[in-house]
Amino acid sequence: MSLRVKLFTAFFAFIIAPLVLLGVLAYYFVADTIEKKYSQQAEITLRALGQNIDFVFREMDKVTDSTIASTAVQDVLRSPSYTSEDVDAIRYLELNETQRNFRELLVNHPSVSYAFMYNLDNGRIVRIYSKESFAALPFETFRLQPIYEAVIARNGLPKWVGPYEHPELTGAEPVFTQIRVVKDIGTLRNEGMLLVQIKNSAIEGVFRYFSFNEDVYDTRYYLVNADGLVLYDSSGDRGGRVLEAFKADGADVADGAAYRSERLDFEGVDSVVSSIRLKDEGWRLLSVTSWKSLSNEITVYSRWIAGIMLLSLLSAVLFLAVFINRIAKTIVRIVRFMRFVERGDLGLRVDEEGDDELALLARGLNSLIARVNELLARVKREQERKTKAEMRVLQAQIKPHFLFNTLESINALAVQNEGRKVSQMVLRLAHMLRISFQDREEIPIRREIEHLKSYMDIQRYRFADRFEYEIEAPEALMDYWIQKLTLQPLVENCIQHAFDGLDRQGRIRVRLTSDGDRIVIAVEDDGVGMPNETLSRFAYTAANEEAVSDEEAASDEAAAAAEADVANPERRGLGLRSVADRIRIQYGRRYGLFVCSAVGRGTVIRCTIPKYGPGEGNA
Repeated sequence: MSLRVKLFTAFFAFIIAPLVLLGVLAYYFVADTIEKKYSQQAEITLRALGQNIDFVFREMDKVTDSTIASTAVQDVLRSPSYTSEDVDAIRYLELNETQRNFRELLVNHPSVSYAFMYNLDNGRIVRIYSKESFAALPFETFRLQPIYEAVIARNGLPKWVGPYEHPELTGAEPVFTQIRVVKDIGTLRNEGMLLVQIKNSAIEGVFRYFSFNEDVYDTRYYLVNADGLVLYDSSGDRGGRVLEAFKADGADVADGAAYRSERLDFEGVDSVVSSIRLKDEGWRLLSVTSWKSLSNEITVYSRWIAGIMLLSLLSAVLFLAVFINRIAKTIVRIVRFMRFVERGDLGLRVDEEGDDELALLARGLNSLIARVNELLARVKREQERKTKAEMRVLQAQIKPHFLFNTLESINALAVQNEGRKVSQMVLRLAHMLRISFQDREEIPIRREIEHLKSYMDIQRYRFADRFEYEIEAPEALMDYWIQKLTLQPLVENCIQHAFDGLDRQGRIRVRLTSDGDRIVIAVEDDGVGMPNETLSRFAYTAANEEAVSDEEAASDEAAAAAEADVANPERRGLGLRSVADRIRIQYGRRYGLFVCSAVGRGTVIRCTIPKYGPGEGNA
């Protein structure tokens, strides 16, 4: 990240971002406060409105309570002599006492607009108050409606039906209808069913009282059922429509809290919707207020904040562009030169212009580059000498190692007068020494396999039938190159550790496989295995790479001198570690050895080297 980017980033992070965050937090805090305050106010309003609406319905319940208990209604339902024409006749003076009492019950009530009864025994329709252009639903059809069973289940208690819920029963006019069972006073037997429609003037008066400021806050009141059907709309626009936003959770609302308030998208407008549940019928009373009308002050506040922030941003950008850009440009140029130096281009120099601190920085960088050039050249020369010396030491560690063991075996055969075997071992030893004494450090894998076979044959002469071996080397890998004397120390390690104390013939298997751009050599045995403490001697750590103390160096020399003694544990693993060090020095950390062993199950040594032939790179 450049200096200019950092300056801009710091300005945005420590000045602009906090301002934006503060503005956003303030906006949401104020918005949340307004929403909560309005929700509390809306709850009070809705509860008061709900109580008034409930009062209107309860008053009509009381009227019909006295109606269904009157002897006039009982007489009309029980007597087959009364017809609709009898009780609905307009010749009031010609009516008998029963007819006059019956008519006075509901017809003269100011809130009733229409009323009639069904006789449950014979299905007669007894009109109490006529309505033009509307005919009552036949009783047989009415009995098939779900509302019929709902009224019967009320067992005489009134059930209110809102406008548009059952138009086939109550008509198309937006009026509320009460339906209740009429029982015989003496036997409590269901005799009839009373339907009474009330005028909307009382309901409209209640909403009109609470809607005096609805235009200021863009507030609308709705009375809806559990299916989201609008039974009453204070604005008169949505009566009979289904509110999808309310319908989606209508069941939950009906069974949930009595009061709810939330901000949501209502009919495409961001609104605060508050609702309260009315009793008995599962209706809810809603108030819907446009959020825009509530948040006018917040909008003005947000615009002021945005304007101030924009002005601050422009001022800051101007400051950075005029005053800071000149300094940043010079520093960026110096940093760019430093990156070239990091990549190894030490021939570059920064132009030294001016007399200020930036010029001093450029001169210091040029001086540093020159000094680094000198030090790198010295380190490179010393490293080359060190690497050559390490390779010679490691090579010297391996050569005496296998030569001593071979001479020991030849001496043992000579003592036993095994002249033929001595001759064969000498020939194989000569073949091994011819390869070992070559000046070339790397040879084809084919030559290394020949060297290994000679070594294995010598060891089989020495240890008789103690083990057998198998070499799997694909012909496709034979022409790739490998450090000489790599395989022999690995196999020797197996012989030393695998078959000591084994009461059966052991087996050594050498396999070469290809793995992408690498060659994997696996040396496996089925011997006694090695415990963890023995394996720990082969562990190679970063500390070994940096330095070896005088004590460790002395210990290694002592171990090398004692390698002739198979029983001496100090000499074990010296050849193995030498191979690992040689691979690390020659090829790098990507390649090396991995030793895995389990007591009683054997040992596996995996050696990974790069795949390359003559004239190819080996890094």
